Amino acid sequence: MRTQGDSVDQELVRAATDVVRIRSHGDNHTVAAAGRAADGRIVTAMNAYHFTGGPCAELALIGAAAAQGVYELTTVVAVGDRGRGVLPPCGRCRQVLVDYFPDVRVVVGAGDALRTVAVAELLPERYVWADHQLDAEPPEPPDAG
Repeated sequence: MRTQGDSVDQELVRAATDVVRIRSHGDNHTVAAAGRAADGRIVTAMNAYHFTGGPCAELALIGAAAAQGVYELTTVVAVGDRGRGVLPPCGRCRQVLVDYFPDVRVVVGAGDALRTVAVAELLPERYVWADHQLDAEPPEPPDAG
């Protein structure tokens, strides 16, 4: 059942847990991510570990979502294999998630302490990629008042 507010989307957690339980394979695919689309659909993906820095499950999820026509995720969660449970996104994934979906919420914590937080809470004082693009509007100067 999907719930609103800061409560945890248990259906989303179960989807990622099922994928990692069924599809994890050796050391190459050890984390699954699930994302809730704005229209309610659930998209899943697996990480692709490689010593050169293969994509985390959350990054694979963004591509999988786009391949299915989903360009807005409202909530994401990652779950590790071997019963590791919910895993917080790494720093790179936090940055990419906030760049793609500034309002996305992320399931974090463990066991009974699972909670859903805004990705911006996981990445305070974040770098804003769009602010540094050549075609971006320059920020307004502060009022010298």
